[in-house]
Amino acid sequence: MNKFTKSFYAFLLSYILYIPFTLGQGVYKVDVKEDIGPNAWRTVNLAYNNAVANGANVFFVELNTFGGAVNFADSIRSQLLRAEMKTVVYINNNAASAGALISLAADDIYIQKGGSIGAASVVNQQGEVMPEKYQSYMRGLMRATAEAKNRDPKIAEAFVDPEVSVSEWKPDGKLLTLTAAEAVKAGVANKEVDNLMAVYKAIGANKEDVTQHKITMIDKIIALLINPMVSGLLIMGIIGGIYFELQSPGIGFALVVALICSALFFAPLYLQGLADNWEIALFVLGVILMALEVFVIPGFGVAGVLGLTFMLCGLAFSMVDNDFLDFKFTKPGLLMNSFLIVIGAITLAITVMFIFGKNILRSSLFRRLVLQDEQTAESGYTSSQKKIDLIHKNGIARTVLRPAGKIEIDGVWYDAVALDGFVEAGEQIYVEKHENYNLFVRKMSDKPQ
Repeated sequence: MNKFTKSFYAFLLSYILYIPFTLGQGVYKVDVKEDIGPNAWRTVNLAYNNAVANGANVFFVELNTFGGAVNFADSIRSQLLRAEMKTVVYINNNAASAGALISLAADDIYIQKGGSIGAASVVNQQGEVMPEKYQSYMRGLMRATAEAKNRDPKIAEAFVDPEVSVSEWKPDGKLLTLTAAEAVKAGVANKEVDNLMAVYKAIGANKEDVTQHKITMIDKIIALLINPMVSGLLIMGIIGGIYFELQSPGIGFALVVALICSALFFAPLYLQGLADNWEIALFVLGVILMALEVFVIPGFGVAGVLGLTFMLCGLAFSMVDNDFLDFKFTKPGLLMNSFLIVIGAITLAITVMFIFGKNILRSSLFRRLVLQDEQTAESGYTSSQKKIDLIHKNGIARTVLRPAGKIEIDGVWYDAVALDGFVEAGEQIYVEKHENYNLFVRKMSDKPQ
């Protein structure tokens, strides 16, 4: 054996011995222990990008879920299928429904003793099985995923369809759910394990080789803000802020509240891939139409109805994943739930404003946020307007009164409030009351003869 041959064999031997070690080098691990939704998808996507950036050889998902939204599960599935590195899923107890779909997309599946995988029929929020078109799509998705990873597509279909016959594993007419031992025997999982360390050993990794994906404070805040209850409260803040700004023009604080609540509502949904540009634009257009209805167009007509509809749809559509009104990949019932959340929040906001509106404006907390320096006589201040009797005086509206605005009487302009609720600029008016330097007027046409 010459020197070159010896060197070649030495290199080959060292390479073979190095393979198990390299498989364990750079294992990047992420935990998914929640319902599959926008937050789970964002977590997995960030983790995978970090794994690529860190040069990891293995992308490791520890999974424990009872399911969730099919569209986000499909996004995670697609990420695993096109991964540039080895993918491993460790089922730590449950991989039901959407969790089964995600698991089948991995190169290797390890399952905890006592764990299970399966039961992937599409159901609505009440747990009722959805019509055939949903099941057909899910069957195809499961079959294609299994085929891509050389697993039995018939077993994958049986997770979804009780009519698929796999007599070795279930009676006909029943959905398939496999135990850990059955999953291994059926070729779905690689191995039944006792714990996480057993998985590391199986893939040739040491604990020191593993980088755990960390959930940052920003991730936690985003997860909190997209919670339906928090979204409802933010919607109340948006509607309440707009209402108080229209009722008390010039204060500014209410508008700031509405803008902050809008940013906190839309920004996390946009980052999660739920809210799109057109949905945000639809909401903004609704606000503009409502403002036109209040300040420009008298009464409550087409602009007001369209504005309220656009605001409602912009908020509701932003909470649900869709491709420009195409909701076929959205979990059944989510769209209706989003509309119920928005309508409920708006109704509650209107109720609170109706009951407590004036008290909120007069509250000590609100007054602290608004400049209210006192100008007392002791400090040398005097009233700029002498107390004169203007009762029953006639004049003209110089601005629109809705209900506050400017009027002119005998060449002098005054602040006034329309008792009729709305007076056009240029209309003849008369003064009915004069209290604390505030003039209360009505249209001349309404003056008693």
